[in-house]
Amino acid sequence: MIFIVVKFTIRPELSDEWLTRVEEFTQATRAEPGNKFFEWSRSVEERDTFVLVEAFEDGTAGDHVGSDHFKTFVGWAPDYVASTPKIISLSDVPGDGWSEMGEVSPRQ
Repeated sequence: MIFIVVKFTIRPELSDEWLTRVEEFTQATRAEPGNKFFEWSRSVEERDTFVLVEAFEDGTAGDHVGSDHFKTFVGWAPDYVASTPKIISLSDVPGDGWSEMGEVSPRQ
């Protein structure tokens, strides 16, 4: 599995628009062959910071970076970011997606 985390700091005057602005990109990426998940979160401490967590089956899943929706995204995203996004990208991560955390479960 390929596992990627990207941290975006958005210009303060545009941060409330960010999740709406990335909706089309998000849905198109989720529809890509081999996409496991593509999820956005907003920092509770830094309101202009968003974290994207994504995973793909493997390198044969498809050309995400070469897709039209990715090219469209990188065409307009520089107008929204306040700094260059930070990324962690790992290939060949064992597993097939999310696993359950052993230390915390709902009380019965």
